[in-house]
Amino acid sequence: MKRDFLQITDFTTEEIRATLQLAIDLKKRLHSAEAYLPLQHKTLAMIFAKPSARTRISFETGMTQLGGHAIFLGPNDIGIGKREAVKDIARVVSRYDDIIMARLFDHAHAVELAEYASVPVINGLTDLTHPCQVMADILTVLEHRGHLDDLKVAFIGDGNNVANSWINLAARIPMHFVLSSPSGYDPDAAILENARQAGLSTIDIIRDPVEAVKNADVIYTDVWTSMGQEDEKEIRLKAFMPYQVNQQLVANAKDDVYVMHCLPAHRGEEITDEVLDGPHSIVFDEAENRMHAQKAIIMKLLEA
Repeated sequence: MKRDFLQITDFTTEEIRATLQLAIDLKKRLHSAEAYLPLQHKTLAMIFAKPSARTRISFETGMTQLGGHAIFLGPNDIGIGKREAVKDIARVVSRYDDIIMARLFDHAHAVELAEYASVPVINGLTDLTHPCQVMADILTVLEHRGHLDDLKVAFIGDGNNVANSWINLAARIPMHFVLSSPSGYDPDAAILENARQAGLSTIDIIRDPVEAVKNADVIYTDVWTSMGQEDEKEIRLKAFMPYQVNQQLVANAKDDVYVMHCLPAHRGEEITDEVLDGPHSIVFDEAENRMHAQKAIIMKLLEA
């Protein structure tokens, strides 16, 4: 049976830990310049309804490093769910390629793509979740801390797709996860309830960001206005300004707190230059690890 990776909860706890270890091993192989080409003659179809620098570069480069090939299919190549039915695209692309990555707006399109594709499908982002990002995030935390024990993550900002994926991760990896956002910007209710029902983690919503970051090992933030929400920008700027990750907020966390951001950053909005470029920031290690985490996900799904 083929496997898909649409949400982090598609993997068990053991599979997540094994995938993280594989990512670490792949990163070491790359840095040692060891020839390792397990995906020779394998092709990844990359379907983009939403643009992204990191997603395209990391998937395409990662496939090349493993001996495979990636094909970019932008909105003008495939009008997924518009010019052509999702299920038709799934069945056609499956005849050509070994694995599909899709970066879409509607999560239902990712689900339908996976249902009708005969090859594995990876969610490169939807409006609901962003699992590859959070796999890279937790890989980065593991590298810097050396372990994931007694982890407190304070997510400051919108309860968006990245926050939803962190909550999904909390259903698999024990942690204290705190979301601090204005009222009305909470995460997906079903994802939150499922994670709480899993009983592995403490998951809190705390409106006061200063309270939220107390004793935090990680402060995480993301843009306040995601793609497709541009008409809400002014309203969101007013609502979220008290949630800016600045030096004053960071000072309320642990002295050795790490600051993370999935990028692209709107400097001066959700995060200041001082913090993003400062000593607590591991943002660019996190960005690099998109590639290593995704290589491991691809290899797991292809059983390479």
